[in-house]
Amino acid sequence: MAGAGGGAERARFAVVGGGIAGVTCAEKLAAEFPSEDIFLMTASPVIKAVTNFKQVSKTLEEFDVEEQPSSLLEKRYPNIKVIQSGVKQLKSDEHKIYTEDGKEYIYEKLCLCAGAKPKLIVEGNPYVLGIRDTDSAQAFQKNLAQAERIVVVGNGGIALELVYEIQGCEVIWAIKDKAIGNTFFDAGAAEFLIPKLTAESREAPIECKRTKYTVEGSEEKGRPTAAPDKLGSALGPDWHEGLHLKGTKEFSHKVHIEILCEVKKIHLQQEFIQLQQTSLTFPKEEKTVEPDEVLWPVYVELTNGKIYGCDFIVSATGVVPNVEPFLDGNNFAVGEDGGLQVDRHMQTSLPDVYAAGDICTAAWEPSPLWHQMRLWTQARQMGWYAAKCMAADALGESIDMDFSFELFAHVTKFFNYKVVVLGKYNAQGLGSEHELMLRCTKGHEYVKVVMQNGRMMGAVLIGETDLEETFENLILNQMDLSAYGEELLNPDIDIEDYFD
Repeated sequence: MAGAGGGAERARFAVVGGGIAGVTCAEKLAAEFPSEDIFLMTASPVIKAVTNFKQVSKTLEEFDVEEQPSSLLEKRYPNIKVIQSGVKQLKSDEHKIYTEDGKEYIYEKLCLCAGAKPKLIVEGNPYVLGIRDTDSAQAFQKNLAQAERIVVVGNGGIALELVYEIQGCEVIWAIKDKAIGNTFFDAGAAEFLIPKLTAESREAPIECKRTKYTVEGSEEKGRPTAAPDKLGSALGPDWHEGLHLKGTKEFSHKVHIEILCEVKKIHLQQEFIQLQQTSLTFPKEEKTVEPDEVLWPVYVELTNGKIYGCDFIVSATGVVPNVEPFLDGNNFAVGEDGGLQVDRHMQTSLPDVYAAGDICTAAWEPSPLWHQMRLWTQARQMGWYAAKCMAADALGESIDMDFSFELFAHVTKFFNYKVVVLGKYNAQGLGSEHELMLRCTKGHEYVKVVMQNGRMMGAVLIGETDLEETFENLILNQMDLSAYGEELLNPDIDIEDYFD
């Protein structure tokens, strides 16, 4: 296979990244070009595969995310060659990739799917843990076993799940918004979920159909684990299943939420003593705040002036696209969020270089009902569509935008509730020209629709509402619903009968 370039290996297609986007992209290319070699470059010995894929409706899909040794992927697709090494440098003008292990590879078309890394509140502090992948979740579990109090910073899906799952440990949860989980919910949905946070007894979890991330005993099974400094792939929806999240204390749930604040400074114990400031005890019901007598390993000073001591801090504040290895010497157009900009064919600004998943920023004019979010569903859709585009371009064919970019749709689970979000579910970008309709049955379901000019623009469905397909259709066909008014959410009316 050696060719020009002093023993460089060549392939028509190369993909960088062993997460959902990269693996999906490589699989699709391998299926479209069975006689071509596809290089898949990954720094980790395990890849993330999509299993049990289910198309729930036109745009909603459910699947499990499973960690597998890369040899399994090569078995399924003999023309995929997994190259287990990180990328050191990309020379896009020469169509060359240099890997950490000193080899070079020549490609005709390349797709970058290197994901994103956790955005840490501070770098290099041993008391600050970023959570984004299964390996960091394991480190977190080890620390939690000795912990009496932790501070969780961040308000996305992972922070939400984490706070819900932790038992026997005081949790101070610092969020910059007014309400919890603002990436997925509004204040109303947060109110609906809050009782679940403080409930002392937990109902048995509903049988969980997605992956169990058991990393327990992976040593005995000879499962390769990535070196701690290597980025693993992002967590799927049920990463906390099979992790035993329990601190040292005997009570089950103690969560205190500090809203509208961020971390101002982090003090190590010595620095805190020199400050001669007062830190606070865990707030009790009576709301009297008392100075803390205990000495903690680390202290968090919040922008609202409060200081809390704790055993460690969990930074669950989102991700930054992992573009570092590729920027040097290449003139990529980069989006405001730090991702590689891609057009509607998933092409970056450089010839023959595509990108998909968390590393990229959608720079096309999106459908009015879709927006990018760094979620595993979008990683899968983008990886699949990028492969289609690479194939079409290689064969000189034209291709239409994939239907999954018509409507934002995501299904997940929070606090054991099924959660479906559709379209502009938080009225993203609609300005003040919209109205909300709500239906809520405490402890059972929460339904919110976003309306604009009589048309449904988005929805949040929590619980087993069975409304997702009907609402998906109403949003997609933009039917004028003004005539129905509030009746649209009347539980006594079977709305599906109206709109079939």
